[in-house]
Amino acid sequence: MKRTLVALAMVLGLLWPGAAHSATQADGRVMLIGVPGLRWSDLSPTGTPNLWRLAGQSAVGSLSVRAVGRVTCPYDGWLTVSAGVRSAVGYGCGLPPLPEAGGTGAVIPDYEYLREVADQRNAGALGEAVRAAGDCTLAIGPGAALALADRSGEVDVYAPSPAQIRADVLTRCRVMAVDIDDLIRPYVTGERLSPEEDLLTAQERAAALRLADAKAGAVLTVLPKDVSVLLAGLSDHGGNPHLRVAMMRDGDVSGRFLGAASTHRDDTTILPDITATMLSLTGLAAPPGVIGIPWRASERRTGGTEAASVELERADVAGETIRNVGGLFFTAVAVLQVAFYLTAFLMLRRRRGLTGVRVAAMALASVPVSTYLVNLTPWHHAGSPVLALVGGIAGCALLLATAALAGPWRRAPLGPLGVVAGVTAAVLAGDLLTGTTLQLNSVMGYSAVVGARYYGLGNIPFALFATSVLLLAATIAHRLTRGDRVNTPAAPVAPVAATAPPAPAPSAGPAGSGQVDDVTADRPASGERAGSAAGGVAAGRTSPGSRASMVAAVVVAVLGGFAMILGGWPGVGSDFGGVIAFVPGIAVTALLIAGRRVSIVKLGVFCVAGGVIVMSIAYLDYLRPPGSQTHLGRFVGQVFTGEAMEVIGRKFGAMLGTLLSPNLMPVVIAAVAFLVYALLRPERATAGVLPAAFAHSPALRAGLVGTLVSGVVGMLVNDSGAAVLSMALALAVPLTLSAGIKALDGGAARYDDPGQEPASSSLVSRSS
Repeated sequence: MKRTLVALAMVLGLLWPGAAHSATQADGRVMLIGVPGLRWSDLSPTGTPNLWRLAGQSAVGSLSVRAVGRVTCPYDGWLTVSAGVRSAVGYGCGLPPLPEAGGTGAVIPDYEYLREVADQRNAGALGEAVRAAGDCTLAIGPGAALALADRSGEVDVYAPSPAQIRADVLTRCRVMAVDIDDLIRPYVTGERLSPEEDLLTAQERAAALRLADAKAGAVLTVLPKDVSVLLAGLSDHGGNPHLRVAMMRDGDVSGRFLGAASTHRDDTTILPDITATMLSLTGLAAPPGVIGIPWRASERRTGGTEAASVELERADVAGETIRNVGGLFFTAVAVLQVAFYLTAFLMLRRRRGLTGVRVAAMALASVPVSTYLVNLTPWHHAGSPVLALVGGIAGCALLLATAALAGPWRRAPLGPLGVVAGVTAAVLAGDLLTGTTLQLNSVMGYSAVVGARYYGLGNIPFALFATSVLLLAATIAHRLTRGDRVNTPAAPVAPVAATAPPAPAPSAGPAGSGQVDDVTADRPASGERAGSAAGGVAAGRTSPGSRASMVAAVVVAVLGGFAMILGGWPGVGSDFGGVIAFVPGIAVTALLIAGRRVSIVKLGVFCVAGGVIVMSIAYLDYLRPPGSQTHLGRFVGQVFTGEAMEVIGRKFGAMLGTLLSPNLMPVVIAAVAFLVYALLRPERATAGVLPAAFAHSPALRAGLVGTLVSGVVGMLVNDSGAAVLSMALALAVPLTLSAGIKALDGGAARYDDPGQEPASSSLVSRSS
């Protein structure tokens, strides 16, 4: 059985995007030059001539220095290189400790603290791997000693600074590192990294850069020519994270961008990749705990050092803009959503401004996908990136809403809904298939500056993808079942209504207004209620088990299944929790469209099925070589090593934290309250808009219920928590409301028309 799984993994490995083969040297030598705080905007031919020259000889890229916290101090950066996994010292963080010299080497003081108190079990992995292979390590400076120390905290050869190392000593060891801290040291006050990013003036920072450049030049001058050189800006220099410098001089790689399979980007790497790269260049095997993947020079050419520097600076600007705008953007979304539901409630209960409410609903629903479409434009090249970003999102949303409401499909209640849902699903599916360039540096996506995710389907994009796919599938199912409705003849209803007392005449509204009293107008006559109950009217429902309903259910399952696999496939979507949440949403939607009932037991089975599917995919990923695995496969490895519960606990804690978010929970509360009140009291809340939408299209009801199921399960199994459910509701509820308004306006069965069931007893209300 295991051989079969291994063979299957090898075959699927040909289809999965994996790591390109990085160059390895059985007897290679490597030098890591760490310059904490170094950014691409710091480099220039005149200000930093040695570093600029090295950039021209190297493959170049951006380094995401995210370790554990929001910002990474030099201590955490060097410790992460030592461990090969994101690490943190666990208290006030600043510069690495000064080693205690002993003979030719040195020892890190109180090194056992990292393993026993700070719980950094992987600390010393790099140095231990080198020592186990019979080689030695050479460190220059405190940070280098921390990175190359073995599990006992010892480094073989040590010098406090480059000025104290002789050229002949550089030939003794194959693994070397140097800590150049002249740039970062002024930002450390009271042994901690200052939160002030602009602590130095431009002139003071330029002076610090000249010192760092001179030391790097001194090392490069005496370094043997056969040594591979890695240069990394290993930490942040203030309270705001940034992308840092990454260079690799190794053979003929100059003029290319530098990336890694860990990020699935050809110009971005992460800190743990440095550990894997140093071991790879010396031909040493990486220990099991190392999660990084060796750097690789991509096929994409830079166009020269100047062009590469400008492009990498702009990548940092884009990520920094997204980080700065994100909080304000979600606050604005929350305010607009709450204001929309309040306004819709007031307008609909008076039956005024229905067209305006519908337009506003379509505009709001068009915003999420516009946050990805704007990345088709070079907004981060503008002089004011924030204005360009906000204006681009607003423009895209306006264009999409106009197209949805003005096209030939506008006459059908589900037409505009299908357009917005279809565009959202198509954009995200296309993005997954082309490397997720639209989700990167998007306010509803992720950025390398923050460093939570670098590729695949993010948690908020998952919520939008699942919602749009389910609503699109429901629209298709509606068209497939239009001719297969069970409509109770009017004859049995009319006599019952005729024997009932006549309904009281509606009181006139203001003179000339054409309005009627909202209490009597919204309430059907008692005969109408009786007729609905006696006649068993199920207007618009499909016949359970009919050919059309079964075909529609299959379409939902196939379309949803394809989207689910796309979202969970390693190297494409790589979304663990998304699969668990998507499966029950698809199953519930398909069952309801087929006319079947859904129980709590069935729902639980669907959730378990989602877990089984994603763990199967993850296990196949785990069977691939470590350098080709994604975080799905590494999670299986953590299950085997006993580290999985720690990961799950950390994510569960993050999920609970989102339940108090002032930007997310108002959207959830407002949308759920609106839905519940609109369904239970339609005559008082929304003029029967939602029941009318569901009566017009039971498939839409099924799609909305499936969306809610996916949203709730997604909230529970993802560390983004409330963000998943809030964004699912932010897309689904306005679209459903717009369809209901059109259903009423277009003459579809209204709640208070004879033969319509009251919301208090209707299947389309309480069972939803």
